[in-house]
Amino acid sequence: MNKNIRWKLTFILAVLVLFSAVGVYPILASQYGLPIPGWLAEKQLKLGLDLKGGVHLVLRVESEDALRLETETEMERLREALKTAAVNVMRLTQTSSTQFTVQGVPPEQDALFRTAATEADTNFNRTATNGNYSFTMKPNIAVALRTEAVTQARQTIERRVNELGVAEPSIAQQGANGDEILVQLPGVTDVDRAKGIIQSTGLLELKIVENGPAATREELMVGGQVPEGMEILPGVSDTSLGGPATTVYYLLRKVAAVSGRDLRTARPSLDERNLPAVSFTLNTDGARRFGNVTETNIGRYLAIVLDGRVQSAPRIEGRITTDGRISGAFTQQEVQNLSLVLRSGALPARLTYLEERTIGPSLGADSIRSGVLASVVGLVLVVLFMVAYYKLSGVNAVIALIFNLIILLGLMAYIGAVMTLPGIAGFVLTMGIGVDSNVLIFERIKEELAAGRPVRTAINAGFSRVFLTLLDTHISALIAALFLIQFGTGPIRGFAYTLIIGLASNLFTSTFVSKTLFELALGRRHQPQQAATLSI
Repeated sequence: MNKNIRWKLTFILAVLVLFSAVGVYPILASQYGLPIPGWLAEKQLKLGLDLKGGVHLVLRVESEDALRLETETEMERLREALKTAAVNVMRLTQTSSTQFTVQGVPPEQDALFRTAATEADTNFNRTATNGNYSFTMKPNIAVALRTEAVTQARQTIERRVNELGVAEPSIAQQGANGDEILVQLPGVTDVDRAKGIIQSTGLLELKIVENGPAATREELMVGGQVPEGMEILPGVSDTSLGGPATTVYYLLRKVAAVSGRDLRTARPSLDERNLPAVSFTLNTDGARRFGNVTETNIGRYLAIVLDGRVQSAPRIEGRITTDGRISGAFTQQEVQNLSLVLRSGALPARLTYLEERTIGPSLGADSIRSGVLASVVGLVLVVLFMVAYYKLSGVNAVIALIFNLIILLGLMAYIGAVMTLPGIAGFVLTMGIGVDSNVLIFERIKEELAAGRPVRTAINAGFSRVFLTLLDTHISALIAALFLIQFGTGPIRGFAYTLIIGLASNLFTSTFVSKTLFELALGRRHQPQQAATLSI
């Protein structure tokens, strides 16, 4: 055996051992209860939702909520600015998700009004008619807010799912308008908790209490109306004195002193009664504003509002800056969930469920058995065909094919790819592509032999002259797979990733490994008459 063949065989065996250890051994070890080293267990091939079981959700982001919130915030900001500038107007009214009006601006204060409204002009177009002003959100701002709402919702869901500890989740935007989010959570069994955490708005606001608590909404109204710049929100009565929990109502300022956007972190804790609570810490800007608000409102009550409901309303005893606590009738699990939601940030808009599927582990196990059976049957049929048609050269192709599959499993495990049911289809397709490559090479070798060329020359010519054809077909398939990754969803991407890895490993085995096996067989022949024939 010459040195050239020796180093090729050494390289092939090293590749085989490496990828067998990463891709094949963990599968066999988990099947037969063999020990798996920790570093190798981390690289074990992961199963997708359709094989492992879990939850498949499709949600729509109600981006109109983001526009409505921005319009309401701008209107309340203008209200505060007008109050500071002592501009007396009749009323401010939000007429739609992108428009609000200001009625009754006194002519003598029109200049002051325009100055106070300068900041609103950044995002809204302003029109005036006889002392009445209409503010309409600019179209480009509306489009940007819708896009930002969907992106922020996807990122928030990703953070929440990651804190849930779900392995290999799939979260992606989809839909004709790009406002749908696909969420796939392999291995999740507590579906209700996952859905609750994903869909919870998680909007925390700290607001000054103007009046309350009261037993009914009507007690807090003035002339049957909610005062301008105020809102009435429900809460739960104080149960520290032993009384039953009842619903009460608070009259609060609409503009929050600080919100969940100012949070640095949130964590489970205990309140003064040793009951589950959530402690939070504000960032620098939030702490500064919170300190100013609490300093100027000592003796009053501060409502801690979560998703439109007052959780508690403690009395402000002194200036508070960075730390606060949310207490209420929470269980330990609710505290854990609330901390997770607050840490991940508030959703910018409501989510509505369009589709929900739960896949049980037993269904996934059936899919695995069916996929393995299909792969084994396909492999057996391929082996029988190649050996029957190409004789001993068919054995060469079968060995190269097995190498291909081992490398494919190893690469998928190493890069952290997820095996799905369509991925198994890509696995079977890889076998077909591998055989096709060998058929092209073998047929070219037969043509060279028919032309009277020596065996070694025919083999070299067969591999060299078919290589560009193989490269062309593999690149064409690669381009198609890349488009599937770009525009496909989770299962389709699983198929595409498997196909891409299979294409790369097949090009290596069908040219390098297969040719080396031919060279090894020829190198072992010492008699000229043996070298003159090839079983193909």
